Amino acid sequence: MTIRLGEPLTFEDVVAVAVDGEHVEVAPQVREAMAPARRLVEELAARGEKVYGITTGIGDLANVKIDVAEAERLQEDIVRSHATGVGARLETELVRAMLLLRARTFSFGISGVRYEIVERLVQMLNEGLHPLVPSQGSLGASGDLAQLAHLALPILGEGSAEVDGTVMDGADAMAAKGIEPLRLSFKEGLSLVNGTEMMLAIGILTHYRAEHLARAADVTGAMTLEACLGTDRAFDERIVSLRKHEGALTVAANLRKVLGGSGIVASHRLSEHLVQDAYSLRCIPQVHGAYRDGLRYIRTTLEAELASAIDNPSVLAEDGEVMSGGNFHGESLAIAMDHLALCLTGYGTIAERRIARLVDPDLNNGLPAFLTEDPGRRSGFMLAQYTAAALVAENRTLCFPASSDSIPTSAGQEDHVSMGASAARKARQVLQNSEHVIAIEALASAQALELRAPLEPSRATRAAVETIRSVSASLKEDRPLSADIGTVAVDLVEQERLVRAVETAVGELT
Repeated sequence: MTIRLGEPLTFEDVVAVAVDGEHVEVAPQVREAMAPARRLVEELAARGEKVYGITTGIGDLANVKIDVAEAERLQEDIVRSHATGVGARLETELVRAMLLLRARTFSFGISGVRYEIVERLVQMLNEGLHPLVPSQGSLGASGDLAQLAHLALPILGEGSAEVDGTVMDGADAMAAKGIEPLRLSFKEGLSLVNGTEMMLAIGILTHYRAEHLARAADVTGAMTLEACLGTDRAFDERIVSLRKHEGALTVAANLRKVLGGSGIVASHRLSEHLVQDAYSLRCIPQVHGAYRDGLRYIRTTLEAELASAIDNPSVLAEDGEVMSGGNFHGESLAIAMDHLALCLTGYGTIAERRIARLVDPDLNNGLPAFLTEDPGRRSGFMLAQYTAAALVAENRTLCFPASSDSIPTSAGQEDHVSMGASAARKARQVLQNSEHVIAIEALASAQALELRAPLEPSRATRAAVETIRSVSASLKEDRPLSADIGTVAVDLVEQERLVRAVETAVGELT
């Protein structure tokens, strides 16, 4: 599979390059598309015209005229001076996505950079040269300045990069892969640092996993309802369709498919042991469905950004103008990322309540306390529920909307910023926490369904239990469950093995 720059990119293209390491090539028309804007930049520089970021300083220094003789050095100094990031380094898959997305923006032909810049970014991707990019320091306007500066430093033969698992300085990394560093020319340093690629990279890769989580949560929610002797009547299309929310209809259809043919559900369908199930069981379509609707809005926002050329100033070659604007501002992404964190927190919150019902003999309709056959001597899933509760509590602290904040910088010139990078980073942490909560529900509900024998679960949930058992044995004697939780979270939830097992049994979930 080869991903071509110069053609519209999809979510799946970004994931293929970032996560799966797919090859990238530049379509022939990109060089031609970039040429007019580059010519205009060089003409303006040669005439010594005062143009922001080409022959002037930047930020609050925009009124400082730069001599043409110093204008190229200015570009390299912009990259160096903006490389002020701190904190843990971004994951390699995020860095790969950023490289792809920055090359994508330049390929639109509105930045005025040379074609060689795109070539270097694509070479770095294809050769597995990954700049070390610290995660903190972006305000989300003027884009992700600090992180994009660190991403660009190896192009100059500076900074640090990882090559084949070894961290080295930028010059050695470029030499190891046979890539020539570049001296930057007019506008190129400013363009390299001015964009929303960190926010967008985190957003796309986090949302992609969030869609996996959403389907897995429908499966584990169905497993818990089945194990707690809940009813599937609340998922009947006739009642759910009375309320016109697409997400709820989607989730209800998934639940009906997963629970179809369940001997456990059928065993008490006419029983009067409960008039109604608790909200965490009965309202799964309405709650999970609201998050599905949120994910759809978030994806629309991210797809709009993916189709956009983000730079400042923009070079409008046909009009012979270089125009400053505000396209670097990350407010749309910031709001979407805050909403993503909220939706992902919700999945964990309702799942933790279902886990609490599974382990509580007063709420689980006849299962042993903490899902162990010798409660008291054994603690079973008692502490697993504690972990789920701790993760949910942490998620709640991470849900404060970063986009509600702003702090002025650059002597008041940049006086409103989006905090979109903070919103994106928080959403990614919430995702990981909620994946672990869903993993705990998967383990607990599998144990509970086994304890319902000889009653038979549905074909779908039986397939789910078998998949869980392929990586985690039934809990007989107490043992550390930390590794089990982590394996289920990564191998079965994040990688979608749990959902694929269910789909093999009963057909595709949506």
